Amino acid sequence: MGSRYGAAREDDYYYPEQERRTRRPSHKARPRKKAEPLLNVHVGNVDITIYLVVTILVLIGVIMVFSASYAMAANSRRFDNDAFYFLRRNGVFAAVGFVAMNVISRVSLDIWRKGVWILYAGSIGLLIAVIVGGQLVGGATRWLEIPVIGAFQPSEVAKAAVIFFIAHLVDKYPNALKSWFNTFLFSGAVAIVVVLVILPGGFSSSLIIAAIGFGMIFIASPYITRFLVMGGIGVAAVAAYLGITAYLGTGFRGARITAWLDPWSDPLGVGFQPIQSLYAVATGGWLGLGIGRSRQASFIPEPQNDMIFAIIVEELGLVGAGLILILFAILIWRGIIVAMKAPDTFSSMVAIGIVFAFAFQTIINVGVVTNTIPNTGVTLPFISYGGTSLMVSMGLAGVLLSISKYSKLK
Repeated sequence: MGSRYGAAREDDYYYPEQERRTRRPSHKARPRKKAEPLLNVHVGNVDITIYLVVTILVLIGVIMVFSASYAMAANSRRFDNDAFYFLRRNGVFAAVGFVAMNVISRVSLDIWRKGVWILYAGSIGLLIAVIVGGQLVGGATRWLEIPVIGAFQPSEVAKAAVIFFIAHLVDKYPNALKSWFNTFLFSGAVAIVVVLVILPGGFSSSLIIAAIGFGMIFIASPYITRFLVMGGIGVAAVAAYLGITAYLGTGFRGARITAWLDPWSDPLGVGFQPIQSLYAVATGGWLGLGIGRSRQASFIPEPQNDMIFAIIVEELGLVGAGLILILFAILIWRGIIVAMKAPDTFSSMVAIGIVFAFAFQTIINVGVVTNTIPNTGVTLPFISYGGTSLMVSMGLAGVLLSISKYSKLK
């Protein structure tokens, strides 16, 4: 007969001496097993839902960028009167982004784990370079001119660096956030990047990075009260800063607050963009005017960038815009599932950081277009024109796909 431990012995007799020699050590006596590297873990398929949603959003972005920009580009010497200027460039960005997304989706998270410090330090170096010699565009210095590459926005790379760095800290020091001191240290890692982004005028980008970093700390923290205290201080500081600038009415940021409160107080100045955006949203109706038939694209400054969602509502209507928001909701939902099913803490935290990045940017962009919040320079992920933003977003999508291969999604 078989033994009481389930596995049959070589004979049917039981010897106590033999049992003592062959007995497996108890659970408490077993040595701690090191975490198996992801390179040695069985790899499945990527989350096809995330892949398809990202692909659809990028294709929609290419179409809508062309629809929003062709008239303006054709009538501007700045773009050599080339109606296809933005379509051609955005198509190249999208193609490179697809290649990057597919390559990154095949890279193990162990590689990213080993390069966390390099990514974080490199992003800080780029941000310092922006402060020293960046290009002034739209009231803020957010760009670096790099040979061959061209205009480059380091704050997008800093966003990814914060995601990986906070995930690394939480994974390496799982009990650190139990103390106030370590909570401040984790927050300081985010604050350093935020300050370097905001110094040259990247206020909107700094808000996104702060929201991502502190959101990740909130998820990892076992004490909600501590996070709420720190978060309350941060929110109060931002609110006080915005309130003072709005009250004084100084600078373009104070003017934006004033325009948000009453766009018609200066309809030909700071209120012009939000007013034209609201006109576009209002004239879209249920089904829209049709692709390429926007009326407000000729009035909204840079319609292919931050205000592209207004053109989407105008041309595709509430139905089309609603379907796009549903695609973003599906992406966020699947990202949360990937984060919950991730094989380790580092992967889980990276996934939730990427979800935060997509969610916060989408919410803020739509809020600006509808004048729900003050105007900021936040792009709509995968859709707005911008090489750095599009390729970093697709790169992060590739990381999310890579994590999904190791996640137990079934």
